[in-house]
Amino acid sequence: MVCTVADQMIEVLVQAGVRRVYGLVGDSLNPVADAVRRNPGIEWVHVHNEEAAALAAAAEAQVTGRMAVCAGSCGPGNTHLVQGLYDAHRSGAAVLAIASHIPSLEIGTNYFQETHPQQLFIECSAYCELISRPEQMPRLQRIAMQTALARHGVGVLVLPGDIGGEPAPYPTGRSDLVTPNAIVQPDPEQVRALAEKINAADAVTLFVGAGVRHARDEVLELASTLNAPIGHSLGGKEWIQYDNPYDVGMSGLLGYGACYDATHESDLLILLGTDFPYDTFLPQEHTVQVDRDAAHLGRRTRLDLGIQGDVAATVRAVLPLINQKTDRTFLDRMLRRHADKLEKVVAAYTTKVDKMRPIHPEYVAALLDEEMDDDAIVTVDTGMCNVWAARYVSPTGRRRIIGSFRHGTMANALPHAIGAAHADPGRQVVSMSGDGGLTMLLGELLTVAERDLQVKIVAFNNGSLGMIRLEMMVAGYPFFETDHGVADLAGVARACGLPASTVDDPADLPAALHTALHSPGPYLLDVRTDPNALSIPPHITAGQVRGFALAATRTVLDGGVGRMLELARSNLRSIPRP
Repeated sequence: MVCTVADQMIEVLVQAGVRRVYGLVGDSLNPVADAVRRNPGIEWVHVHNEEAAALAAAAEAQVTGRMAVCAGSCGPGNTHLVQGLYDAHRSGAAVLAIASHIPSLEIGTNYFQETHPQQLFIECSAYCELISRPEQMPRLQRIAMQTALARHGVGVLVLPGDIGGEPAPYPTGRSDLVTPNAIVQPDPEQVRALAEKINAADAVTLFVGAGVRHARDEVLELASTLNAPIGHSLGGKEWIQYDNPYDVGMSGLLGYGACYDATHESDLLILLGTDFPYDTFLPQEHTVQVDRDAAHLGRRTRLDLGIQGDVAATVRAVLPLINQKTDRTFLDRMLRRHADKLEKVVAAYTTKVDKMRPIHPEYVAALLDEEMDDDAIVTVDTGMCNVWAARYVSPTGRRRIIGSFRHGTMANALPHAIGAAHADPGRQVVSMSGDGGLTMLLGELLTVAERDLQVKIVAFNNGSLGMIRLEMMVAGYPFFETDHGVADLAGVARACGLPASTVDDPADLPAALHTALHSPGPYLLDVRTDPNALSIPPHITAGQVRGFALAATRTVLDGGVGRMLELARSNLRSIPRP
């Protein structure tokens, strides 16, 4: 049988360790889909919207650290990929998207379903090129894949359907693809400058992001040497928060605790491995930043010093040059303030919450955190589920928390869960889905049922677009068109072939969660939650307070913080007593 360009494309994927392609078959993708059918080393994962295909690939890449693949047919098929590819690219997930195209001779004629994918995907990719001749393969594909891996983002190959079906003119051969793991060493002069600034400062705060994933021990040693509180972004939470005696919480729109205070009251703020986007939460002075990507340096805040380097390598280099600080006054004050803030808000969800109807979403998240496996993969919908996950899902060093934290697309949790379940089928996968996000891509319930995935969907069903409601109220607008009634999500799930149940009594919630999480196969739990349980950041402006006062009637301003309160209490014990 003649080896086609599509056959060659799939063989290159198999050589690279790719085991599946997410997408919908049809039309211009037929040569690619047929090549998958005939290759025993790879499978096609049918989803019900190409957006879900891209989101699933993004999650798989984040769980495995390897390349994942999605595909869309010409015109509307591949334009559906856009949202998920933006999410993958901004999350640093190495994804290859195969965007099939109209027949090559028809390009430029305003043909049926004609778009220009090589223009459409340019902003959400590190590489995007059109295969216009069979002779460009397999070289162009390997360039796309290597670029996506090297730049931690998306590579797009635009493949006209007729070219995919043509004979491959060159042998496939083999070529090594490299997943970058080189260590970026800091400049010694910059390291000495960092040491001088640290030694001159009385009070230092560390604020860390996802870039500390492989630098946890070094960061904790630095904090110990400096008696420095450690705050984190949402991206850094899963890598630094657990068993951390210097933890003062999180900053940003979903933040809590004393992190904001610690970053603003220190003499020196050191940003480690974070591209934290909310510049209004940063002091804009007395700041040093360390990042392996020099493009991140100084784009969120003015810097006294910027250092390009891996966090672990930079911290290891500076530790021998800095003095042990003996004064714990600043650290202890921040730890006390952090614990005090959490103690004050915890009453919002502990006081008779097991009797309050509708169910408080904080209570759902707190129980879910206790019931989930210590190594669960948790996927989180954009919106209020982000808040509950940020404040209640406790990192363990083994759990993963995946969401659209940088792109902020809705409807991401269930497709992310689909990708995570394929990436690690023996692991518990929990989708914290908001009703707004879930109903955008309801067809993916069919994907979960058809593939019999071990995905547990906990639907926070309040009949409201909660985050949008909150944004309106903080800005002083009465909420409008955010509340549309509670849907029977359990009924929809059962119609799709999933086991499902509904809980609206908080007394029944512990048993319902246990059943959902420990039943074999997929499960959807439809939890009827309170739409008025909202949350705002730990620091807001006076204007926002006035706006909220104008709009709010019975709103909980600050949710609880789950087991993080236990950590804060524990850290207080480390403060020396006179």
